[in-house]
Amino acid sequence: MTGMRHRNIAISLVAVLLIGCGNDAVEQTAATTTPPASTTTRPLSSTTSSTAPATTSTTEAPATTTTMAATTTSVVLPVPLPAPAPRAKVPIVEMGTIEIPSIGVTKPLLQGVSLTVLDNGPGHWPGTALPGQIGNVVIGGHRTSHGRPFRNIDQLIIGDEVILSTADGRFVYKVTSTEIVTPDAIRVIDQTAAYTATLFACHPVGSTRERFIVHLELSTL
Repeated sequence: MTGMRHRNIAISLVAVLLIGCGNDAVEQTAATTTPPASTTTRPLSSTTSSTAPATTSTTEAPATTTTMAATTTSVVLPVPLPAPAPRAKVPIVEMGTIEIPSIGVTKPLLQGVSLTVLDNGPGHWPGTALPGQIGNVVIGGHRTSHGRPFRNIDQLIIGDEVILSTADGRFVYKVTSTEIVTPDAIRVIDQTAAYTATLFACHPVGSTRERFIVHLELSTL
């Protein structure tokens, strides 16, 4: 069963990443990922003893031991929703805006990654972290059609800013790395116990052979 689940997740990711390339003939298979919660345990104990003096004899007081109970902290991470059908009829919901100053992008940030959404602007993968929240904010966009908002994301370098604005505030993320992956690289939607974001689009321009990935971290809290 585990092998079949990972295979379905891989198929799901391939399908949704193809959407960012404007490929209409993509067959979608729904799957969800549930990243494991992280657990930190830190036991702490201390032992003290003392010896009380006497005039005619020496009496040793019993040692006392104080032990603090171990504490466990768990972080509940977001869970990405299944990949949508390519032309799923969903309402266009504007979450806010996405700005990438170094490549001249200022666009509405929409909710969803189906073609019906991405044809109107960059889209947020439902179920992944929201801007400014713990986890990985995953956003896809076109490079070859419908305004081509992510046309030049391969020009981003470490330190470049990506600004995500919503009703909750203005959140500045900075590029930490970029990479080119194959369509089955399901790890790019993994949620993290940190404040991160990921942009994805097809690569090279006009092809669905690979994906260009931009990794970011929140620089202001």
